[in-house]
Amino acid sequence: MAHQTPLYADHVANDARIVEFGGWDMPLQYVSALAEHHAVRQSCGIFDVSHMTVVDLTGPDSTRFLMRLLANDPGKLRSVGQGLYSCMLNDAGGVVDDLIVYRLGDNVYRLIINAATRVQDLGWMARVADRDDIVIRHRDDLLMIAVQGPKARELAASLLAEELQAPALALRSFECVRHDHVFVARTGYTGEDGFEIVLPAEAGVVLWRELAAAGAVRCGLGARDTLRLEAGLNLYGQDMDAGTSPLVSALGWTVALDPADRQFRGRAALEKQKAEGLSEKLTGLVLEDRGIMRHGQRVITATGEGSITSGGFSPTMERSIALARLPIAATGTCQVDIRGVLRKARIVKPPFVRLGRILVDDAPVQK
Repeated sequence: MAHQTPLYADHVANDARIVEFGGWDMPLQYVSALAEHHAVRQSCGIFDVSHMTVVDLTGPDSTRFLMRLLANDPGKLRSVGQGLYSCMLNDAGGVVDDLIVYRLGDNVYRLIINAATRVQDLGWMARVADRDDIVIRHRDDLLMIAVQGPKARELAASLLAEELQAPALALRSFECVRHDHVFVARTGYTGEDGFEIVLPAEAGVVLWRELAAAGAVRCGLGARDTLRLEAGLNLYGQDMDAGTSPLVSALGWTVALDPADRQFRGRAALEKQKAEGLSEKLTGLVLEDRGIMRHGQRVITATGEGSITSGGFSPTMERSIALARLPIAATGTCQVDIRGVLRKARIVKPPFVRLGRILVDDAPVQK
C-alpha cells in the first residue's frame, strides 16, 4: 500500500488525478498539467513535496561524516544558513542519490533527499557513518511545500510569520532560514525562483490552503516533470543512477576533488575515470522534426549511438526536448528513433528554459 502525505485529503477534495510515485500516492495533475506548467512559468504554483525525505544530522562527528559521504565539499558551507547541492556516491563512483545539505549550526545539518531512494539512502548513510558519533534522524513528522514562479517568494513570504518575512525575502539561492519550527530555503526543481518550505504537518496543511486561497495554483507531478526537464535538471533513476557517475551525468561541477586529502566515497573511481578519459556525456536535444522524444529511445550521431534518458514536450518552447547520454564527441545534429522512424534533432547544451526565458531555441548547435 502506498504512503500518503498529510495533504492527500486536500488533493482528493480538489479533484487531483492520483498516481503511485516512489511508493507514495501523489497528484499527477488537477485540471490540466499544461495550465499548471504555465502557472509556474508566469505566476506561482505550489507542489506537495512531502514525499521527499528530510534528514536532520547532529553530533560532534557530523561534519567529518559529510566530508566522507558527499562528492561536493561540505567545507564550502562556511556560514549557518548556507546550502549545497551534491551527490553521494558508491565505491564505484555511481550516484546513490542527489541531495541538498544545509548547515543549521555547528555540526548540525539538514539533508533533503529523494523519495524513491529513501530506504537505500538511509542504509548507505548508516554504513558510511560506521562508528561516528552522530544522530541521523528521519523527520517523517514534517510536511514540505515547494512554492515556485516569478511571484512565488512575495506571495509565500506574506503568509509566513512576521519574524520570517524579511529574512526569507533576503535569502540568496541555496540559502535557508529557520524560525519556530518553520524552515524556508530559496531552492526548487522548476527552473523558476521560489521557496521550499518545511514545517510541522498540521501547520503545513494550513499554509498550503492559504497559498491556494491567495492565488497560487496547485500543481502535480506532470507539471513538475516538464518544468524540471526544461530547466535541464536530472531525475534520479533516469538521468543518473547507481551505475553512472556524476562525471557522465552533467554533474561534474558538483564534484570537489580539492582538498586532495578529502577521501570521500567514490573518489578513487572518479579519479580513475578522469585519468582514463570519459567516453560519454549527458546533454540536451531539441527535436527539429515531428514527434515526441521519450526515455529509452535510440539516438544516432556521427560518432556513435546513445539514448534518451528523459524526454517529452516542452510547453514553453512548444516542441519536444530531451536529455540524452551520447558519445563524448557528439555535436551538431543527430537522429532519434521514434517508433521506428528516424527523426532529426539538434544537440544543445541545457538548460532549455530558466526564469521564463528560452535559452536554446535559436541557439547554435553545441560545440
